[in-house]
Amino acid sequence: MTGFEQAWTAVSEVEGWMTEGQARALHDAAAGCPPGGTIVEIGSFHGRSTIVLASACPPDATVIAVDPHAGNDRGPQEIEGFEAEADQDHATFTRNLTDAGVAHRVRHLRAFSDDALADIDGTIDVLYVDGAHRYGPARADIVRYGERVRDGGVMLIHDSFSSIGVTLAILRELTFGRRWRYEGRSRSLTVYRADGNVSRPANAARQLLQLPWFVKNLALKLLLTLGLGKLLHKLGRPAPDWPY
Repeated sequence: MTGFEQAWTAVSEVEGWMTEGQARALHDAAAGCPPGGTIVEIGSFHGRSTIVLASACPPDATVIAVDPHAGNDRGPQEIEGFEAEADQDHATFTRNLTDAGVAHRVRHLRAFSDDALADIDGTIDVLYVDGAHRYGPARADIVRYGERVRDGGVMLIHDSFSSIGVTLAILRELTFGRRWRYEGRSRSLTVYRADGNVSRPANAARQLLQLPWFVKNLALKLLLTLGLGKLLHKLGRPAPDWPY
């Protein structure tokens, strides 16, 4: 069994929104972190992505998981009103990391991302952004944390071209910029490389070509919100997953 297969098996029962292809992208990015490097994850929930990152990184690298476990922004259509689940989310996250044998590699900052940045020293080698998906917080995470990623480092963003807020933040901050080279995506997980020598027209075109898929995702979300899933269940047919 390969290192990735072991990590994927370890998170098979961990709740979260991450496909196998997305997990492989995270695993590859973490494996490319230099010895003694720093990986920062914004948005951990129950630790599904955290475990993959910590399983793949060099033994002396540090994974910093930023998640307030405050009961908000827990997942699709779970933006607010889950305060009662907050402490349980934190306990589940801690238990999952321990069960996977990676707790010693992870430093958890139980804080909102805008407050946690001051507690992270030095540059970032790998940044995974999966925090609040509204435009303002998503843009702030991409800009403020992205500035700390070293040249040649990697930034991965979940719910790209799926969430309206995240997509608008990408269009404003990354699509027409010069520093971040778009390397592709696994469904909604995009991969960017900090490269100051980006061909802006080609880089922008590659990202703009993802917009039809974005529109498809918005249409599917609207249909699911209006009850498509319930209708399909009544007809004995499987409902499509919330796009991620």
